[in-house]
Amino acid sequence: MTVEWAMSELLRKSDVLTKATEELDRVIGHERLVKEEDITNLPYMQAIVKETMRLHPVTPLLAPRLSREDASVDGYDIPTGTRVFVNVWAIGRDPAVLGDAPDEFRPERFAGSSVDVKGQDFELLPFGSGRRMCPGIGLGLKMVQVILANLVHGFAWRLPDGMAKEELSMEEKFGLSMPRLIPLQAVAEPRLPAHLYARPP
Repeated sequence: MTVEWAMSELLRKSDVLTKATEELDRVIGHERLVKEEDITNLPYMQAIVKETMRLHPVTPLLAPRLSREDASVDGYDIPTGTRVFVNVWAIGRDPAVLGDAPDEFRPERFAGSSVDVKGQDFELLPFGSGRRMCPGIGLGLKMVQVILANLVHGFAWRLPDGMAKEELSMEEKFGLSMPRLIPLQAVAEPRLPAHLYARPP
């Protein structure tokens, strides 16, 4: 779901797609595919993934929490026994947290930033925080980063003939998860040597 949202945003922002492709060409070259260990050398690709997770969290509401003791958070009193739902979708679009144009896809927000997805930065909580944090964070984050990087590096992407980027629906389907309402359709053309696409014997 996150990869589909990321590709949707990249198809709408050709300058971001170009910048990501240039980074991949510079760091990886044209003779191999992206590996997991390459991700640390791809800060712009990491920023794209963070921005996608901010704008399109897989689950809009984190798992419910139960307050074990009276607490006060940002001026709100939370009595013992209160069931708390954290709306990461709303937090990720709050201008008080993100500043200018929170609904706009801008990976530069996270380029060179120390903000990460490990639950310590309130503006980016796609996996939750604390003891109830998603146990799949390690695998989930790496899979999204490597898959997206290989899709961008391995193919030249465009929308189907006759479709303008303004026509690409970005409607969400609200529920426990938040997929695209209309599945993404795009055209991919290989941009690396043919032997890299062949299945090994």
